Amino acid sequence: MRFGIFYEHQLPKPWNEGDEAKLFHEALEQVVLADRLGYDYAWEVEHHFLEEYSHSSAPEVFLAACAALTKNIRVGHGIRQVIANYNHPARTAEGLGTLDIISRGRLDFGIGEGATRLELGGFKIPAKEKRAMALEAAEQIANMMTMSPYPGYEGKSFSFPCRNVVPKPVQKPHPPMWMACTNRDTIRVAAQNGVGALAFSFVDPDEARNWADIYYGIIKSDACVPIGHAVNANIAMVSNFSVHKDRAEAIRRGQEGFEFFGYAVNALVAHDVKPGRSSLFEDFQKSRAKQDDEIIAAMRGAARNANGIGTPDDIREHIRGFQEAGVDQVIFLQQAGRNKHAHICEALELFAAEVMPEFKAQVAEREAKKARELAPFIAAAMGRKKWMKPLTEAEIPIVPSSRPRAETNADRR
Repeated sequence: MRFGIFYEHQLPKPWNEGDEAKLFHEALEQVVLADRLGYDYAWEVEHHFLEEYSHSSAPEVFLAACAALTKNIRVGHGIRQVIANYNHPARTAEGLGTLDIISRGRLDFGIGEGATRLELGGFKIPAKEKRAMALEAAEQIANMMTMSPYPGYEGKSFSFPCRNVVPKPVQKPHPPMWMACTNRDTIRVAAQNGVGALAFSFVDPDEARNWADIYYGIIKSDACVPIGHAVNANIAMVSNFSVHKDRAEAIRRGQEGFEFFGYAVNALVAHDVKPGRSSLFEDFQKSRAKQDDEIIAAMRGAARNANGIGTPDDIREHIRGFQEAGVDQVIFLQQAGRNKHAHICEALELFAAEVMPEFKAQVAEREAKKARELAPFIAAAMGRKKWMKPLTEAEIPIVPSSRPRAETNADRR
């Protein structure tokens, strides 16, 4: 089992001067700590205009800072908005190549499309076409990262001429590709395209097992036709994360923040929004069904708490459930709502000291066994891939000079 941490950069109102800067710099401190403690991934989302819920509109900048400050932890776009209206595919490929170099080959590339009218409408993206637009762009980004030159493309959502997109990434053929998944349908889409599944829905281990069965069933079938130049067969599940030796304190430190995360996701999709006048956190607090003390009282006498909030023993059992379900990585959402920096750091340290070692000890054997099992299926999938044809030397176009050609004697005659 691998372990990641995940950032939306949430900033509930009211805001004070300097709060945004403090949020980002504390997040960087958390990533540096996670790197030192042996966590495997630091993921960051890309969202636009979603005040309070996500101030992470330039993840490439944050991840570059993470890469520069760390040595071992992988940095992941979880996800990059790949539709050309958000980020032109050539610019995404250039950014990925640069970030992979800066991180010395520690980059993972998750693709996404956006879901809210604030984002889609802001960039004039038709909601019904966004999935097809994202997959089209993602396939071409992979081609841009691997082909010299990129032959050019005339597509439905964007077009681009023949160019050599540089720099190329350190990892060959390119950084591992993932896709944001929120339900069984998107799990199927990820598997069909041979990319890892970043499951951003909080499901229990039983449902996680269903998702894993669907995903790996497709990876092993003729339905898997990779959009990238390699298959990344992995499932990562997002989980709440608040760990303390006292379960009640873990709830006090994390429960409200994680409830806000879930509330905000639904509210941004279902409710009308006035830009610059968000009241998400205020509305959430009014809507809470139970306060922390009521939740703590209801938990008294329980054998364990299975939602990622609790004691090291609680979290250990929570992780075991995901591991037995076939999940490859658990990504901890530790920065949510008003969760405090000091509490997040303490939880990261406690988990690393008391829970992580058991699972770390099993990683090499489990991953080697999985690789052997999947090797023939991945080879078959790559055999089904629809490769972009490279240009012959004669087919590579000459791009005319931007300066007027000097007149020669021959021209004068």
